[in-house]
Amino acid sequence: MPIPPDLDGPAAAALLALLPVLAPLLLLFAGFAAFAGPGLRSRAQVRAAEGAALLSLFAVLGAAGLAAFGAGEGLLPPALAPLKGLFMADAVSLTMLLVVASIGWAVLRFSASYLDGEARQGSFTGWLCLTLASVLFFVQAGTLSGLVLSWIAASLFLQKLLLFYPERLPARRAARKHALMARLSDGALIGAALLLYMAYGTQEIGALSAAARADFADGGGAALILAAGLLALAALFKSAQFPAHGWLTEVMDTPTPVSALLHAGVVNAGGFLLIRFADVMLLAPGVLAALVLIGGFTALFGSLVMLTQPAVKTSLAWSTIAQMGFMIFQCGLALFPLALLHIAAHSFYKAHAFLSSGSAVENVAAIKRPGPIAVPNGKAVGRSFLIALAIFAGTGAFFGFETKSPQAVALGAILIFGVAYLLAQGLADAAPRLLTQRTALYSLAATAGYFTLQAGAEWLTAGTLPATPAPGPLEWALITLAVLSFALTAFAQATFPLWSAHPAAAGSRAHLANGLYANALFDRLLGSWQVREQVSAGHPAAKKG
Repeated sequence: MPIPPDLDGPAAAALLALLPVLAPLLLLFAGFAAFAGPGLRSRAQVRAAEGAALLSLFAVLGAAGLAAFGAGEGLLPPALAPLKGLFMADAVSLTMLLVVASIGWAVLRFSASYLDGEARQGSFTGWLCLTLASVLFFVQAGTLSGLVLSWIAASLFLQKLLLFYPERLPARRAARKHALMARLSDGALIGAALLLYMAYGTQEIGALSAAARADFADGGGAALILAAGLLALAALFKSAQFPAHGWLTEVMDTPTPVSALLHAGVVNAGGFLLIRFADVMLLAPGVLAALVLIGGFTALFGSLVMLTQPAVKTSLAWSTIAQMGFMIFQCGLALFPLALLHIAAHSFYKAHAFLSSGSAVENVAAIKRPGPIAVPNGKAVGRSFLIALAIFAGTGAFFGFETKSPQAVALGAILIFGVAYLLAQGLADAAPRLLTQRTALYSLAATAGYFTLQAGAEWLTAGTLPATPAPGPLEWALITLAVLSFALTAFAQATFPLWSAHPAAAGSRAHLANGLYANALFDRLLGSWQVREQVSAGHPAAKKG
């Protein structure tokens, strides 16, 4: 696309450099201003925070528009030259800025009415703005020190939000566990940053990525492999991966806006970290293999437990764990553009899910029941899998399998198992013809959507993120294991009505509802039971007996 003459110059380049930085600064000022009215109905501060969030969104939209027209190719004025190293305005950063700014504005707007009349509404708004500002700084950080500081700041400010009701024992227990996981992730990230600085002698992330890409043919040394391992550890702790996932299921005593921000924004930081340092991660195939195993297991584990949860918010929490596991799984397969797409899609979905969770039960109850649910038999499930694979093969051939990496094809096959489950409902003997037609149409649309979005994500991040390397024997073994595992899980779910009456099914459901007791064992290991109720000034609570 040709660059318009008025956008190919210093003024446009200056705007592209300034607008992304302006977004978190507006929220930073609004956050400090909100503390001036910490009591009931601090309407002026709340409105100012909402306005700052909206202006931040406009600033990010302006930067994205300039980048789309190639404004970054202009010469940056000398006074603004330092910004080029301190902050990044590439496709990855701009995508995440759009996601965080959009969700941040929606959460602040929702919280204005949700917490109206709540004690300390002003201080809540202040901590919310500071958390959002830290995440916005994090996703565009151009130096190791800036990335580490914003990473730590976001978790510290989030901790304040998690303890908005400090008199509640469950909230304090969950916050304590989150604090421990956050400090472990902080330590791992600091160690990785130090190793990367010593290896390449620069703090600029862009220069680090370029140097790591140049080293790919020769492989990374011990220091770089260790750095990649520490980056992976930081991501696993931050994104609530098994067995460090329990804290995310326990933060239910916070206001709903905090849950929306946490599940739709902050918890994605682990995946973004891996995407930002994708070139470094490719130097450590063993670390990527570990991410495939841990992420894949967490995805399956979280999705199964989610199905057994009776509470809406708890079910959404387990859904987030599963989605974060699948995102880590994608990073382990070196499908970084798809992982970025996953982050964006999941963020918007989960923000909406939490903000609308209060009316979810009423909406479900209001749905008119058409009659008995059609239960597919074994033959219908088998046919659905064959048809789903045929749809996948046909659609993939249309888009060109030869242009896809084996990892991307395997991921598409895993996603098609969800299509098979959908088709099975339409192929049941008792299913009406309209349902069969709709499920077939939805399955075709889902498959075409996957290939279209994959191509779009790869086009958007071309030149920013590395291409997926050809798999070796280890990668082929992991791909085979993953496809078989997800296929078996999907088949068990599709046939569940056929064997749900078996006594073993009831026992399995009870164990899954408790998360296979992994969180309880982790609590004992950490000593979480030692948290006690205390009487604090201004927040009296009964002592624990």
